[in-house]
Amino acid sequence: MIRSILMGLVAGQRSMTPLAAVAAAARKGNLPPGAPLERLISHPVVAGGTVALAAAEMAGDKMKSAPDRVVALGLIARTLTSAYAGAALAPRGERAAGAILGVAAALGASYVGWRLRCAAMKRFGQTASGVGEDALVLGSGLGVALAPR
Repeated sequence: MIRSILMGLVAGQRSMTPLAAVAAAARKGNLPPGAPLERLISHPVVAGGTVALAAAEMAGDKMKSAPDRVVALGLIARTLTSAYAGAALAPRGERAAGAILGVAAALGASYVGWRLRCAAMKRFGQTASGVGEDALVLGSGLGVALAPR
């Protein structure tokens, strides 16, 4: 269940990264047996699409017009992706709890991450703070998804 919570923390910062990380885990056979939508998310086209979505989100985050992560649409996206990732990373029989824990972690982390990013932007600017955040989020997401079960 810890992987579900940790991936929720990742989703709180970037909504699409959990999908790309779970797709990477699925392609490497590193999801729990019978994970939901495992065959779909591990398909090369779908997995590539999740990477493209995550990359587009990271690029868009550096734009002045980028909305805050705590706007309704951003929270909805984080809720959906963290629920799926939390369920996919949880053991069979604990998938509902994994989804709930992932969502709770994502929503809480969204607000904490938003405040931290606002402070970092004042000091380092939007692009530099975003690149640092991207590196942390991407590394964490892949680390959680690809960690040995």
